[in-house]
Amino acid sequence: MSIRELFQKRENSFISPYGCKSSHTRGRKNKEKPCPIRTPFQKDRDRIVYCNAFRRLKHKTQVFLSPLGDHYRTRLTHTLEVSEIARTIARALSINEDLTEAIALGHDLGHTPFGHGGETALKEIFSSRFVHSEQSIRVVNLLENSGKGLNLTYEVKDGIFKHSKGGDGNIIPTERKDSAITVEGQVVRISDIMAYLNHDLDDAIRSKVIKPSQIPEDCIRILGESHSQRVTTMINDLVFSSKREDNKLKLIISKDCLSAMQLLRQFLYENVYRSQRVHNEFVKAKSIISKLFFYLLENPEVYQKTAKDLEMARCSPDCRPNERQVADVIASMTDRYALNLYKLLFFPSSIV
Repeated sequence: MSIRELFQKRENSFISPYGCKSSHTRGRKNKEKPCPIRTPFQKDRDRIVYCNAFRRLKHKTQVFLSPLGDHYRTRLTHTLEVSEIARTIARALSINEDLTEAIALGHDLGHTPFGHGGETALKEIFSSRFVHSEQSIRVVNLLENSGKGLNLTYEVKDGIFKHSKGGDGNIIPTERKDSAITVEGQVVRISDIMAYLNHDLDDAIRSKVIKPSQIPEDCIRILGESHSQRVTTMINDLVFSSKREDNKLKLIISKDCLSAMQLLRQFLYENVYRSQRVHNEFVKAKSIISKLFFYLLENPEVYQKTAKDLEMARCSPDCRPNERQVADVIASMTDRYALNLYKLLFFPSSIV
């Protein structure tokens, strides 16, 4: 019996009936020989961590564009905080930590440069249906590994696809079609919200966009005064409020905690995400992305070089890229790559 098989046998003793055991995976689109050491979900986690798209997250905006301080969150540190929260919840609920971690680490692989400003730009110039959760699936299915993709398991891809709540949508989905098929995927969705509610508030205070005294009193009273207290409250509330019903684990947040989380999210939208300072930077980002999009569309040789730099799938050299292919390249850029390319293409060159 291999190390993997021994571990999968052990999973029966520490993963509850509500969790997804790795031996029960629906598998991969392209069948592979099983690893003698790692389970399928452990392999997925490793493939995500070692892929180019994951490394690029360190230079992608979370909320604040080009911050001068070293302690502001990036899309990568956001991803790590989501993973930490999700793993804590998964362990407390006795569900599959490896599956939870893989989904959490991969959930934002398709995020654009310049945060949601970049996503909004692609919605306007490419397609109103563009969303980063679907783009993350394109990354793992098609764009990574020079077009071969990562060949992840069905459960991990489902969790990545269903992680997004669409702005101010329900924190816990009411429609079954909006929920991941595994409770692990559902946990990641909630963990994503818990993470950004707390670290975006933290960064907004650090940047002086808001003052601590502006935080709604009910949020402080119910959730706590510090980042640590708020995260702990949210995690504990979910863990101890969730119930086992009809042989399923139903994730529940208590009425008071849910109300405070919704109030905090509304506060962030009104005072941070839609603040004049953040909005002005997003306007600049949208302008950069729009100009790059149309330039790459009309200049196949620049598109080819950019796709090659990003080590991603691209059209053949003798073909003109279509809008979908250009959108893939734009979404894959880091903030600094997009800025440098913009300067190269649109700023006057110095003459020596």
